[in-house]
Amino acid sequence: MRSEIYFVATFLFLITNVMAEIPVVQPKTVIEIDFEKSSKLFDSAIRKVDQNNWEALTKEEEAVLDETKESFWDVHGGACSWYCAGGPYSVTASSHLKSSGYVNYKGANAHDLSYRSVWVEGVDGDGIGEYLTYKFRGGSPRVTQIIVVNGYVKNQNVFKENSRVKKLKVYKDNKPIAILELKDMMGEQVFEIGTLGDNRENAPAWSLKFEILEVYKGDKYDDTVISEIYFNGIDVHCLAIGTKISMADGSEKNIEEVKAGDRVVSYSSRGFGVSEVESTDVGTHECFVRYKFESGKELVCTLDHPLLSIGIGNVWVSAWPERTKKFYEGYDNVQKATVGMQIVSNNGEPETIISVTIENYKQDFYTIVNFTDNQTGFFANGLCVGVEPLKVKFNF
Repeated sequence: MRSEIYFVATFLFLITNVMAEIPVVQPKTVIEIDFEKSSKLFDSAIRKVDQNNWEALTKEEEAVLDETKESFWDVHGGACSWYCAGGPYSVTASSHLKSSGYVNYKGANAHDLSYRSVWVEGVDGDGIGEYLTYKFRGGSPRVTQIIVVNGYVKNQNVFKENSRVKKLKVYKDNKPIAILELKDMMGEQVFEIGTLGDNRENAPAWSLKFEILEVYKGDKYDDTVISEIYFNGIDVHCLAIGTKISMADGSEKNIEEVKAGDRVVSYSSRGFGVSEVESTDVGTHECFVRYKFESGKELVCTLDHPLLSIGIGNVWVSAWPERTKKFYEGYDNVQKATVGMQIVSNNGEPETIISVTIENYKQDFYTIVNFTDNQTGFFANGLCVGVEPLKVKFNF
């Protein structure tokens, strides 16, 4: 009897300690969305825009309008995102509810980048232990954010009738790394659990699994629903192959040839300097921006790569300032890069932007991540651009 009690106590102790080692994570950001209402506002706004009746837009319509989207139910529109450079190649589920007519509830629906379609687990009860598996190719851009759209968000009634996830256990390559605690609300819940993946060439494939641990019970059905689990991340923030970097010895070197230990011309609020490269990075992307300048110079880079503009005090600018500010250290004040802005150059004369064009085709991009000193800028095709140290610096 004593041995049995000892065994049970030891087992419970081990389980408790294993669970204690897995971090429980609250959402970093919660964005409440009334999807049904927002969809109607979006459709109304698009009709007014199609009629060139911009003045008639209400503030609510302006808030939901995104001309790159065909529908409000699209997670992303035509603008560049982290998905320009990658994402999972396979999404599967341990089970799914049987189709109803033309509507299916397969696991792939949880990553079709549409709020409208959903994954519904297919076992009796609340679906505890059921899971989604996302598979990534080696070398794909790394993940820093997991965005969960919980429940069936078609409307408030359907949301409440079906069960929603309360806790999701996250596994990387079948090893538990976090438990996500979800709010019982309609909208997007953004979680940050570190930098996941490996973007190096020849890196192995990897996976994420999301297992249902606990649910908010539905008023009518036991079925547990997830509308979407998608991602944001890094490695989409670089300069095109062939971009000329100004070196400390007065020469130029292609960005793809720059390596740790190289000395380049750098720039900060203190002015010009010489800095040693500490690290570089590379990624493959399908969406980027081409800046053209009055002097005839061009610069091709990812949308969130910062350039240093001349104004009332020098200010960093990019084609996607929200992303620049969110993921990279030292860029808390970033403005939208527009025609007419003047960029700091390596010859002391400002370079004026005459066009900003978004382009789409696959190619490799390179960048300098940081220097061994505190300088923040370097010169690409003679234009001052920023180094890119991550705000998230740890890996699972």
